[in-house]
Amino acid sequence: MSRKVVSAYSGGLDSTLVTILLREHYKFDEVIPVLVDVGQGEEEIETAFERAEKLGLDVVFIDGKREFVEEFVHRCIKANGSYEGYPIGTSMSRAFIASKCVEVALKEGAEAVAHGCTGKGNDQFRIEFTVKYLAPHLEVIAPVRELNLVRTEEEKMLAKYGITPKPRKGKLGGDINLWSHSIGSGQVEDLYSQYPEDYIWVTPPEQAPDKPQEVSIEFREGIPVRVDDVKDPVEVILYLNRVGGIHGVGLIDILEDGMIGLKSRELYEAPAATILLKTHRDLEQLTITKDQLRFKSIVDMLWADMVYHAMWFHPLRKDLDAFIDSTQKHVNGTIYVKLYKGNFYVVGRESPSSLFAPELRSLKRTGFDQRDSIGYARIGSLLYQLLGKLDR
Repeated sequence: MSRKVVSAYSGGLDSTLVTILLREHYKFDEVIPVLVDVGQGEEEIETAFERAEKLGLDVVFIDGKREFVEEFVHRCIKANGSYEGYPIGTSMSRAFIASKCVEVALKEGAEAVAHGCTGKGNDQFRIEFTVKYLAPHLEVIAPVRELNLVRTEEEKMLAKYGITPKPRKGKLGGDINLWSHSIGSGQVEDLYSQYPEDYIWVTPPEQAPDKPQEVSIEFREGIPVRVDDVKDPVEVILYLNRVGGIHGVGLIDILEDGMIGLKSRELYEAPAATILLKTHRDLEQLTITKDQLRFKSIVDMLWADMVYHAMWFHPLRKDLDAFIDSTQKHVNGTIYVKLYKGNFYVVGRESPSSLFAPELRSLKRTGFDQRDSIGYARIGSLLYQLLGKLDR
């Protein structure tokens, strides 16, 4: 019987080498590369097809942008999903890509799913946990990790097949999806160097336009449904990446605690994510009660932590989603922001579900009889009288 393996394929050096090793070292009869479009751009996809053609591979191509946005990114927005300042773009895309590889593996009768992750990063866990949840019987193969390969060795092996590192815009390279661009993950070994040439979306703030730009963002039940005149879910993200990037918004430079507990300096650019997460949180502040906001902040932090730590398919993540969804019923309205030289700030808010009630709270209006607060003040202060006696 012919032995088949599905391989997560991006066209990068790691995933390209894996397709060779699966045939030559692991002796699979048929290697099925699966290329999922999560918004990495036409240039990346073209390179992937060119390298596959050189190796005689038939690529299974899946345009997954809309599904990625609706099933992953929108959940991230509703959960204000940020892990230590990182909008968990790669974390989500790996689970999504792995799920598509499993779909193809089951359809084609493959016995294994392979990936090109190293043994040092987080992505190996995100892919393998997904595969084992969706199809426990499938074997997972990680040639780069299992053969303990380093990049210089990989480049020598690929050169034999006429595949050389592609000239790139910057020094580091990175992973791109429409929610975030992770730049040289694990490659930055000092705390000072800057890599402006590696950013593909964001203009350096000092070079951004001198004139600010105002953008309106409409949410419905916590989901962005319109940005200016753009309504398509995918185009909303791409539009904000362009507009935000032009104005220098979305640069992220953080010290990140990885899954195995080691710190790394991580660089990202994420204009759309930066803008949407902040405006969504602002709209929640307008439309959700104080008690909901306090508890949801704990849920949001746990949600992002789980997604980062490869737990997308964990039942608790789904339970958290159920709570988060229940809080979004009234998160409706439009936020107006102004973009300017690396910053943006809210300049207006509208919501049919607003809890802002100046007719009650304003010091300029009667609102309610202030004497009604006397009883609460007296009862509330009783505990402090007792505590004061104890401390004295």
